[in-house]
Amino acid sequence: AKQTHSAPVQKITIIPRTSGALGYTMQVDEGNHYLMSKEEIENKIATFTGGRAAEEVAFGSITTGASNDIEQATKLARAMITRYGMSDDFDMVALETVTNQYLGGDASLACSAETQTEIDRQVVELVKKQHEKAIKILQDNRKKLDELAEYLYEKETITGEEFMKILDGTEA
Repeated sequence: AKQTHSAPVQKITIIPRTSGALGYTMQVDEGNHYLMSKEEIENKIATFTGGRAAEEVAFGSITTGASNDIEQATKLARAMITRYGMSDDFDMVALETVTNQYLGGDASLACSAETQTEIDRQVVELVKKQHEKAIKILQDNRKKLDELAEYLYEKETITGEEFMKILDGTEA
C-alpha cells in the first residue's frame, strides 16, 4: 500500500486456510487490468516478499511461512526476464516458450547454458532488490507495522478500509 502502481489491499487475515496458508493479504486490481508495466510487476514482487521482510523486521529471523510467496516472486521475476522482454541485457528476446498455456503451461528455456546462468543471476538480483525495497518500506513504517500486528492479533481479520485507516494514522 506504500507503493505507487500497486493493487489496493482488500483484506488481511491471520486465520489459517485449508490450503496450508497461515494467513494472507488479498489485493484486487481496480477496473480492467490486462497489462502490467515493469514497475507494477516489480512492485508485485516486492509485495510477495513482504511477509518474509516483515518477519525479518519484526523478529530478526525467518520461517517457512513465506514459501509460496517466494515461489510466486521468483516465477514472476523469471517471466519478466524470459517472456516479457523486461531485461536490459536481453531486451525483447523471448528466452522461454510456454506450451499448453491454458492447461497449466509447461515452460522451457530456448537458450544456451551460459544464458540460463545469466537468467538465474538476474532473477536472484531482481527478487533481492525488491525484497530489500520491502524491508525498507517496513522499517520506515515500523510503528504502523506494529499497530497492524496488534490489530490482527485482537481481531484476526482486517478490511482494506480499516488497514488504510491504520496506515494513514486515522486508526481503525
